[in-house]
Amino acid sequence: MLRPGQRTTRPKSLGYLMFASRWLQVPLYLGLIVAQAVYVWQFALELWHLIETVLLHSAPVPENAPSSEVVVMLTVLGLIDVVMISNLLIMVIIGGYETFVSRIKLEDHPDEPEWLSHVNANVLKVKLATAIIGISSVHLLQTFIRAQTTSNDKIMWQTIMHLAFVASAIGLAYIDRLLSSSPAEHTRAHSPAGTRPDQYAS
Repeated sequence: MLRPGQRTTRPKSLGYLMFASRWLQVPLYLGLIVAQAVYVWQFALELWHLIETVLLHSAPVPENAPSSEVVVMLTVLGLIDVVMISNLLIMVIIGGYETFVSRIKLEDHPDEPEWLSHVNANVLKVKLATAIIGISSVHLLQTFIRAQTTSNDKIMWQTIMHLAFVASAIGLAYIDRLLSSSPAEHTRAHSPAGTRPDQYAS
């Protein structure tokens, strides 16, 4: 039987266990780092293929093959696609770890990303949606370049999906704006580090 004012430690210990469970996400972010290395390798292969095809002319060119200008354009778009997906991975790795696992102490570091200082779950969602729109735009542009050899149905569905991504990003940005415009969120965003909004209450 508990005395008056005495608290049981079981709920507190259970809460600490749940809080410590966030470290289970660390292997997931390490796996994304491995995926980042794979994309670097993929980028190197695509770049070498571009040099080999356009500059070295090591492979015979078929009669019905696209012009070298189209080949360069498609390959460069593929390289841009790899870079944008790599940027998306960086945002997920750094932003997700900072938001859901642990703080990354980069104070006064010259290479600290500008967006990392005010990252939260809502900002991360908007940035990810924007990056997905960029990736979708690259794929859609590649499809338009191959329009003569691409079916109209495929072009139509890719355009519809791209517009769906745009609408989703606009919706997320609007929701984030509504949340950030609330008085509590505004006070929390402008409070100095290490302080709470109720510290300013009289």
